[in-house]
Amino acid sequence: MTGQGLRSAPMGYDEDLADRVRELVGGESGVSEQAMFGGLAFLVGGNMAIAVSGQGGVLVRVDPADADRLAATTGAEVAVMGGRSMRGWLRVAPRYLRTKRQLAPWVQRGFTYAGSLPVKGRRPRR
Repeated sequence: MTGQGLRSAPMGYDEDLADRVRELVGGESGVSEQAMFGGLAFLVGGNMAIAVSGQGGVLVRVDPADADRLAATTGAEVAVMGGRSMRGWLRVAPRYLRTKRQLAPWVQRGFTYAGSLPVKGRRPRR
């Protein structure tokens, strides 16, 4: 709902999946949400950890050193944007996220890696 009480255009991402991610990160400090790339990103310290994708599933930030191994041993794929592979980002399809047991490790991976990065400060608005 918008501030005027009118329903906005439908979101392009799975709102149930976003709620499930919220549930898993509920007690974490420094967590924020931001609409990005047609989805909903969850950030820690200003660094994106995981995003519920408008294309379905999630986009997870992982240690780039682990990305190829995770892509080879799980249902994840290296994320591609604009025709380019995104180093340290994995796309996980909805079929691998149906249960809390499936989703939780991806949320944990994203938050662990993003939380290890330097906190980003707010940029001044122009």
